[in-house]
Amino acid sequence: MSVQIGVDVGGTFTDISALIDGRLFRAKAYSTKDVTTGIVDVIAKLCSAAKIDESDLLSRVDKFVLGNTIVTNAIDEERWAKVGLLTTYGFRDTLRIGRCARGPGRDPHQYRPRPEIVERACIEELLERVDAHGTVLSAVAEDDVKAAMDRLMQRGVEAVAVSFLWSFRNPRNEKTVASIIERDFPGVPYTLSSDLAPVFREYERTVTTVLDAGVKPIVANHFESLAATLKSRGLATDIKIMQVDGGFVSLGEAMRAPIKMFNSGPAGGVEGARRLGAALGTNRVITGDMGGTSYDAAVIVNGECRVLPRAEIGPFPTALTAVDIASIGAGGGSLAWIDARGLLRVGPQSVGSTPGPACYGRGGTEPSVTDASVALGLIDPDYFLGGTIKLSMSAAVEAIQQKVAKPLGLSTEKAAAGIHELAIHQMANAVRTLTVNRGHDPREFVLVSFGGAAGLFSAQIAKLCNVQKVVVPSTASVFSSYGLLNSDSMLTTVKTSPGVVTGRLNEIEQEFRALESRIDAWFQSDDIPAARRTTVREADMKFAGQIFDISTRLPGSLTPDMEEQIGQRFIADYEREFGAGTAWAEAEILVTNLRVRGIGSYALQSERRDDVKSVQTVQDRPRSIFDPMLGKRFEVPVFRAVGQGQKLTGPLIVEEPDTTIYVPAGMTLNKDSFDNYVIEVFEHSVSFAPAAEESEQEA
Repeated sequence: MSVQIGVDVGGTFTDISALIDGRLFRAKAYSTKDVTTGIVDVIAKLCSAAKIDESDLLSRVDKFVLGNTIVTNAIDEERWAKVGLLTTYGFRDTLRIGRCARGPGRDPHQYRPRPEIVERACIEELLERVDAHGTVLSAVAEDDVKAAMDRLMQRGVEAVAVSFLWSFRNPRNEKTVASIIERDFPGVPYTLSSDLAPVFREYERTVTTVLDAGVKPIVANHFESLAATLKSRGLATDIKIMQVDGGFVSLGEAMRAPIKMFNSGPAGGVEGARRLGAALGTNRVITGDMGGTSYDAAVIVNGECRVLPRAEIGPFPTALTAVDIASIGAGGGSLAWIDARGLLRVGPQSVGSTPGPACYGRGGTEPSVTDASVALGLIDPDYFLGGTIKLSMSAAVEAIQQKVAKPLGLSTEKAAAGIHELAIHQMANAVRTLTVNRGHDPREFVLVSFGGAAGLFSAQIAKLCNVQKVVVPSTASVFSSYGLLNSDSMLTTVKTSPGVVTGRLNEIEQEFRALESRIDAWFQSDDIPAARRTTVREADMKFAGQIFDISTRLPGSLTPDMEEQIGQRFIADYEREFGAGTAWAEAEILVTNLRVRGIGSYALQSERRDDVKSVQTVQDRPRSIFDPMLGKRFEVPVFRAVGQGQKLTGPLIVEEPDTTIYVPAGMTLNKDSFDNYVIEVFEHSVSFAPAAEESEQEA
């Protein structure tokens, strides 16, 4: 028996997808603060669903990929370990100065400094210097390093970041510091900027280094426990960890640079949507992932996810290469609250899984998006997760009434509708940010919607954004874990190589080969056979005189006669990003960074779908709902299953055991041959059957 597993640890639920001899099984369990307990619980539920013994299952696993929110939550909540920073003399305030951004319109009255990630008292300057060419002008002194480290330890520092000026050109001084820490301060986690992000722009490089050091103790606590627990329970293979660049690495590699785990769960969902789009023959896809704490959107064009050479992590600009994912705090557990102006807000705070939404009955009293869905009748409290969890309608109504309806002078129903509608508009804005704001026409895209809560919102999000079609996979509620199951291993190496393209291709070729040698060593250490190895070359380039650069894919081998070809590739990418005719073709083209991505492809088991066509449409009794966008109450038919080929016209609700889909009036739904729900978004006049009670629902 062959087993492949993907696990996604979310803010509210931990999801698992597993292919067992070609049969797909999935399960959900509550996430836990220690991560390990939630993963053990969801594995137990999977074994129950598959009717297999846990030790037998784990002993046969040949691929186990984990996406998690440990790093994401630590940064979002600003709860990383206390970090000390060793930096070049005279550069103590690099993090405070930053890029001197003044906010909208450069208005000094709107200046909002970013959160302090290192206390100024925990920043130590060292007399060392490397010049722009990599020449060591002043070597770091051992006594200075030891004295600085002693002071940091006395201040309670738990991890150390080392970021020297121009260290990406020559890391010798940073390496000296590392050897002293390992010898004289054993057990203290540290990060070198020259190892993690050997690229120019000292501010972004320092931010990345500090955040990585800050999450190392947190990650170590979680993953040492997880690895030991799963091994003791029979897991025979190594745990792989999804990275922000869209591929996974070994647990050991992930522990060396844990900051790259940021958004690892959403990255799995994007990878799953990319593969689904290819299977459907759709080359333009918007992904919409709505979980318990956030809504994560991304764009896929021609089978490629947009990758950012300098991703932002929360409010922090970094030097990381990452899949471009727009995240907002609008999930099922997002908190509804009234701000100081008396206005309704949704998120970014989340009630999580503990205590969770009020309707969960786990001690929560604050209203959330899920509570609004229950109060509006969109979620059946007796059929949540197929009836395995009973929700409390009265608790949801009470929370909304006390915390939102009464303060705003609204009925409970109107307050719940406001929560629901505000969440929809926030998610639609995230989609517009990735499409309209970047020159894409949303009408050319298909919205692939997933996450446990997405089915209730995706059709109306699509309508607001002029997206014509929505695809909700049958595995929507656990789709990120399904994407992890489908993912490949990947390692990204990068190096700053400033200069013009003209006359430098031989030099650039040699630098690419040096990066590829590191990728080859990784292939070897991870036992990835030659037949599964792929390397991709990219260069960050810009026109002379510009500040920001864009990434362009380059051929596998460069020769001096390819300058014109490379220039044409860059201009094409530039105009794709900024619009036709925007390229400054007369200017010199400059290279900033070189990047190589190593990909180790994994063959996924062929998924058996022999029972899909036999599914028959099953209709439950109608339900009275309140549609927030229409502002009225009416009855809708409810379907517990939909057979392939049957076309249904909204308004209607489909209730899968682990997700609910709402199809508003004027839209149609059918099931395709891949077992996906497909919603066609269009309008025509529809009359509604009045519900038995027309008056607004009060608590």
